[in-house]
Amino acid sequence: MARIGILGLGNWGTALGLIWDRDGHNVMGWTVEQEVYESLMNEGENKKYLPGYEIRGLQATLEISEIADSCEILALALPSGVILDVVDQLIPHLRPSHLLIDLAKGLAPPEEGGSGMISDAIERRLKEAGKSNAIVVMTGPTIAPEVARGVITSALVACHDENVAERVAERLSTDSLLLTAASDPIGAELWGAYKNCVALACGIVDGLKETIGGDNLKAALVLAGYNEGIGLLGAMGANPKTAFGPAGIGDLYVTATSPRSRNRTLGEKLGSGLSLEEALGEMHMVAEGLRATEMFLNRARAISFSTPFIDSLGELLKGEISPEKSVKNMVESYKS
Repeated sequence: MARIGILGLGNWGTALGLIWDRDGHNVMGWTVEQEVYESLMNEGENKKYLPGYEIRGLQATLEISEIADSCEILALALPSGVILDVVDQLIPHLRPSHLLIDLAKGLAPPEEGGSGMISDAIERRLKEAGKSNAIVVMTGPTIAPEVARGVITSALVACHDENVAERVAERLSTDSLLLTAASDPIGAELWGAYKNCVALACGIVDGLKETIGGDNLKAALVLAGYNEGIGLLGAMGANPKTAFGPAGIGDLYVTATSPRSRNRTLGEKLGSGLSLEEALGEMHMVAEGLRATEMFLNRARAISFSTPFIDSLGELLKGEISPEKSVKNMVESYKS
């Protein structure tokens, strides 16, 4: 039995809390949202992000010091845009025994420098504070409501020290959540972010269903996006093997095709004719594909790597080309 703290109680953090609580672990969740805290404490349910799932065993707190004091494993289930700010708040409360799990599927802001990986930025913050806590990256095809429902799900836990990853996989796997250890956190983190770009593109096809959209076009986009990802992410340091596992093709497939995928949903709204501002106004959860597209464009330019697929997606997000032109360009970007 582990004492697990989950920082961030969106649908993914709450789903993990639910299945780990169900598996007999002691679980506490931290949130800054008063309505989420009250919903969990008073009704045993996160009505904002994961309605319909009772989770009576999860304790909730608004105090970051309390979750650090009570838990040994700290899972950072936070959007990539805020995770580093939360880490800054967390660092003064860390003990040497704390293990951190990075669940953010995104890249660090350019001003962070270094490799561009969030886990790398966390490691540098820890080092500057005189701490050396282990960091594990967890990613894979994990649609939160299905995880909460008990659908069998595979995911990757990666760490530079594979022995640490193996211990985490063994300790936190459940009957329905099957964790596999790996030693390529860079590749796991890069694919965890990149697949959101492909999901956005596939959503655009769904939004064009009354005109040129269809499964043939979506399949062509998946192929083009995946192909570009193998080259770009390899140039950024990912192990080629990671592309063919849960963090690569597995996560890309489910995020690009599931009706519950927030990135696919955002793309569908754009394909149907909404502006980016209008589409975002209809959503209350973060679609990481927006930041990921910008970040990968910046990284590709920095290493002089050609990315016609991502370029076309970026042009659509800026309102420079139509959805029809964007998907046509993306399909034509494929080179066998």
